[in-house]
Amino acid sequence: MTLATYINDLLYRYDCVIVPDFGGFVTNKIGAKVNNFTHTFSAPTKQITFNNLLKHNDGLLANYIASAENISFEKASTAISLSVIKWQNELQSKAVEIENLGVLSLNEEKQIVFEPNTTVNYLTESFGLTTVESSAITRYKQQVKPLAPVLVKEEKKKIPAFIKYAATAAILLTLGFSAINGYQQKQQKEVLANQEKALQKKIQSATFVISNPLPTINLNVAKEKEVSKPYHIIAGAFQYAENAEKKVKQLKAKGFDAKIIGVNKWGLTQVSFNSYASRNEATNNLYKIQDTVSKDAWLLIKK
Repeated sequence: MTLATYINDLLYRYDCVIVPDFGGFVTNKIGAKVNNFTHTFSAPTKQITFNNLLKHNDGLLANYIASAENISFEKASTAISLSVIKWQNELQSKAVEIENLGVLSLNEEKQIVFEPNTTVNYLTESFGLTTVESSAITRYKQQVKPLAPVLVKEEKKKIPAFIKYAATAAILLTLGFSAINGYQQKQQKEVLANQEKALQKKIQSATFVISNPLPTINLNVAKEKEVSKPYHIIAGAFQYAENAEKKVKQLKAKGFDAKIIGVNKWGLTQVSFNSYASRNEATNNLYKIQDTVSKDAWLLIKK
């Protein structure tokens, strides 16, 4: 069994994969980049780092190996421990290369140093996108010469006398019509003003009485804030939904807040013992359930 293969698979779906008693591989999303020197465009990616303080077994890696290899959770945990012992022994004398992840080595203070492999992109959103190279663009600046002004000679034309007389007559007629229209508009304004005054008097003298007013209704709306619970302790995954519902009833009879949390990518309906908002609380209850109810229980993180 190659442990690196299962770590690679999980990094495509999770932001952190912990190898018990060794450390955790953590991914951070980085946006697209442009290199002005090489004229290349790089797609968004996940940068991998290693944290040797993340040694607590959250059950993710062991449960995935048990499901993939069709073995028990205990055998999967034993296989992980053997791989960790092998890595630790090799680190004492040389660097350890983990397939597609990077290279691990010890510094002078005997601390693990991780050099990630940047050729593999674990961001599924960027699947199929590769680095694109574009040729440099050369810009030329050219001064624009102003256009020379164009001189236009205007010729004075004489206006015939009969056109002048006709224009004068048209002006006089326009002034006459304007005076008549102004007088008519003044009369219309006076009539409208009188009508408006009469209407205001009627409105002021009117009294509105509502004999049966409607009662006042006070509505109290309570807003409940949903608490996100992304940490689920998985009790099992079932091919048929009827079996999943039976499992929920059995667990509720035992006092668990069991429920169906959805269908995984293999088409199996997942049932949880409980769901939690805190990772620490979920991990503590996972250990209790593994010790008392089911050794195959494991922790699922949904964000």
